[in-house]
Amino acid sequence: MATTTATGGTEFLPALDIDAPAEQRRWSIALRLILLIPHLIVLFFLGIAVFFVVIAGWVAALFLGRLPDGIHRFLAGYLGWWTRVSAYGYLLLDAYPPFAMSAPDYPVRIELRQDPLNRVAVLFRFVLVIPAAIVSQIVAAGWSAASFVIWLAVLISGHAPPALFESTAAVQRYVMRYNAYAMLLTPAYPKRLFGDEGLEEQPRVSPTRPLILSPNGRVLLIVLVVVGVFGLVVQTITQITVQSNM
Repeated sequence: MATTTATGGTEFLPALDIDAPAEQRRWSIALRLILLIPHLIVLFFLGIAVFFVVIAGWVAALFLGRLPDGIHRFLAGYLGWWTRVSAYGYLLLDAYPPFAMSAPDYPVRIELRQDPLNRVAVLFRFVLVIPAAIVSQIVAAGWSAASFVIWLAVLISGHAPPALFESTAAVQRYVMRYNAYAMLLTPAYPKRLFGDEGLEEQPRVSPTRPLILSPNGRVLLIVLVVVGVFGLVVQTITQITVQSNM
């Protein structure tokens, strides 16, 4: 999704394509957490490698003004795998994710472009990313806090209702864009949490590109944000209280 910059140029925001919501097998919904375990184990160990690869990529990008091709491919593959598993865990679809860095035929896909990186932005990336990290944590925490109710709704209906699909896809897309920015896969700062308002006339590549939230989807997303903020505030106060009593 290209957007106009302050200088009049365009930047490409990492795109998320998710096929239209469909009926899901209720046994798969009921056992979703258990079914995720093998992927979570693999991604945990891959994540250790990603940590060191990101550091190497950061050093290389300072000199080259871009990520080396091999590093970009590895990190993009990891992010794609993580996004597919995350969408499955978010109950957006029923198809089990493949154990692969690349899965072009899977109903969840991301699009990244290997654009040049601003060296100053690379140098201060771990500072610049903080606001986006906070927003990402808030929306993820809000969804997690409401996960039991969401799981129950999907289990009863047998699919993700439209408003839930839209709001969850918005959460998923923002978190993906945050991770892409943090891993130096894009120079585009994460944005458009509340969908692509104003882009309704653009041709639709998928149900989530452009991502247009209905009124109910927007309200549900606001609820997730409020719940996430409340949960993080309570968690912070609790931690401060525990530490002060030690």
